[in-house]
Amino acid sequence: MKLSVCIHQFFDHYLPHLKGASKQTIRSYRDAFALFLPFAAQYHHGAIEELEIKHLSFNTIVAFLDYVEDQRNNSPRTRNQRLAAIKSFAKMIRLIYPDQKDIAQTMRNIPQKRAQKKLIGYLMPDEILKVFQAVDLQKSEGIRDYTILHLLADSGARATEIADLKLDYFDPGKNTLAILGKGNRYRQILLLPKTVELMTLYIDEYRPTPRPLYQNRLFLNQRSQALTRHGIYRMCKKYLGMALPEKRLNNLSPAHSFRHSCAVNMLSQGKDLTEIKNRLGHEKLETTMGYLRLDLHSKKELQKTFIEFTTSKIAFDKKVDTLIDWEAKAKTLAWMDTL
Repeated sequence: MKLSVCIHQFFDHYLPHLKGASKQTIRSYRDAFALFLPFAAQYHHGAIEELEIKHLSFNTIVAFLDYVEDQRNNSPRTRNQRLAAIKSFAKMIRLIYPDQKDIAQTMRNIPQKRAQKKLIGYLMPDEILKVFQAVDLQKSEGIRDYTILHLLADSGARATEIADLKLDYFDPGKNTLAILGKGNRYRQILLLPKTVELMTLYIDEYRPTPRPLYQNRLFLNQRSQALTRHGIYRMCKKYLGMALPEKRLNNLSPAHSFRHSCAVNMLSQGKDLTEIKNRLGHEKLETTMGYLRLDLHSKKELQKTFIEFTTSKIAFDKKVDTLIDWEAKAKTLAWMDTL
């Protein structure tokens, strides 16, 4: 059986319709097969269109995984991601083509390579406050960035989830936000009053007029288009670099560090693992349990200061007060110039 027929069925029908995979998952799997198919064709000394299911042998796949790690200098984690795409393809083959179940089972039996777990890089409460203070609210994107940073720390959402937010996901009357996470699963979370006030302020007064295709997107860039996850990543990297020593940045993923900090903050407040899991959108409780390895006892005083700041109202935020005073003064001067 031609492999090309199965590939089209995998991406055009199985993943989006039968399995309901997210766009991110489909994109990741496409990247994996964009590497695997040329490799397999070269391995069997033929063209891609000549490949058949029988060519998906144990030796072919393991050789590809070694190529990914050794020749492309990818990490074991990336190697395992490529293998996950191949195993998902094997599931489809076993389901739709039962006569090929032996080949599919061989593919599924290939073990993942043990990868060293990354340290959980999270921000201390005083560090988060320093990052907030690094934002210049008088710049055009100041309120937007200030709002996003607060939302990241409060919600624990991924950068992609923040970028995908729509206006109707936010309910200021109930202080809630709906988030579309991995696997196209929605979760609804309760936001802190200050986060709600900042989001409302941004939407009502500082959100630029969007281009037609982005009318319902919550956060916009300077071109009035949807802010991307890469834009959020660069924004977080900029403010972390302004607020923290260079050495401190080594173990921090710019946007994801806020997600870890949210989990640590909830754990410090005595929230149970299920509540943390639901807020972060973890599929498995085992993922959330990784935070139990952290030593949080020495951070209680810093935690108290952070909670007082994040649970306060905008009226007690000196940065926002300064911005309002500055804008009021600017408007007065502009009015006087017209006299």
